Amino acid sequence: MFFKLQILWRLVQLRWRKPRTQEAKEKLQQKLWKRLQKKVLCHSGFYRESAQNKQPLAAYPLMNKTRFMANFNAINTHRIEVQEAYNVALKAEQSRDFSPMLGKVTVGLSSGTSGNRGIFLATQAERAFWVAAVLDRVIGVSLKKRKVAFFLRANSNLYDSVKSRVLQFEFFDLYNDVSQHIARLNALKPHILVAQPSMLLELAQALEAGTLHIAPAKIISVAEVLYPEDKAQLERAFRQTIHQVYQCTEGFLASSCSEGVLHFHEDFLIIEKKYLDESHTRFHPVITDLLRSSQPVVRYELNDIIVEEKACPCGQPTLAIAQIEGRADDVLHFIDTTGNTVKIYPDFLRRAIIFADETIQDYTLAQTDLQRLELYTKGQEESFYQGRQGILDLLNKYHIAGVRIVQTHHKHHEKGDKLRRIKNELNEQNDQN
Repeated sequence: MFFKLQILWRLVQLRWRKPRTQEAKEKLQQKLWKRLQKKVLCHSGFYRESAQNKQPLAAYPLMNKTRFMANFNAINTHRIEVQEAYNVALKAEQSRDFSPMLGKVTVGLSSGTSGNRGIFLATQAERAFWVAAVLDRVIGVSLKKRKVAFFLRANSNLYDSVKSRVLQFEFFDLYNDVSQHIARLNALKPHILVAQPSMLLELAQALEAGTLHIAPAKIISVAEVLYPEDKAQLERAFRQTIHQVYQCTEGFLASSCSEGVLHFHEDFLIIEKKYLDESHTRFHPVITDLLRSSQPVVRYELNDIIVEEKACPCGQPTLAIAQIEGRADDVLHFIDTTGNTVKIYPDFLRRAIIFADETIQDYTLAQTDLQRLELYTKGQEESFYQGRQGILDLLNKYHIAGVRIVQTHHKHHEKGDKLRRIKNELNEQNDQN
């Protein structure tokens, strides 16, 4: 009962203090930042001195996953040891039993597609906030009984917290066979479907083939980049707008507005932008979570490439996202004819492929060497050659020559992993060496 009251209180807070103007947003952020230093950071061994001296946010050190995990013991406020937390989370994944906790703290493991797996902690109060945020920003509040099908690589007490008498929350394990999912979905008839784009695409195919018989009122894309061409295909198949959630180990970062545009949750986050190009459109988000208490997230730089949306018709003052392009690790590197290193962002390569042939819908491109690319295209043989020519034309614009583009029938995507259309496997090989 107490937990449900916590959820209700958090829900009221989220609705009541949502800023309507830029000035109101900044005022709220400053108020929450002062509270975070006083109530939370003073109890973190890593941040205590800075918090006690009331340092401005800009004076705090930049974080990334490697540094965050290296200082896990000092950062968290519950004196939880990293190895202990890792053992609990790993055992849960191996057994597929996600109920164990460390005391009253939920422990989870991130997917770690870059090779470095992260650990997240959440207290009951933080779980209550997460549930309230999901209800407010994603699922919506309703007294009608609704069934939610949620596809995950790993379940968690955090996700199970959403269940109630009016909300039936069903976990679908990504490692299970698609045929099992289709049978369960047909029996469940979910009102809300939450899944990765790669899974949604498989379900869309089943829907069009006549083996899947569901008509959810809302579909939400999570965990992977939702590429524009995939979004268009899904919206045609399901005949509705596909909503998005941007969430990772570091927090519940963004969700779609009424216009279907992702917005950062700047009513409880501060977003600094580390620009990646001179046009000031692409940036790495540097995240400060103003409400996390068990595992403070302060000036944490994500390696995701965000393309900024300058204006959104919804009128919210929060930062809008035109596209999540992928990760910095997936920027491809080449040597041009003058010997200089050239970086090409994933979106340019994606466009070169799909605009080369309108029949190309399913594809991946992987760089295995500075002068070798592997291209997978599903469908007719001709689509590979068209896609290949599109890439060669793009490389030519950058004065890059001598790159071999070979055909592969391997999609570069394993069950349970995140789908990445453009991959720099050369970076991954270097990370492992």
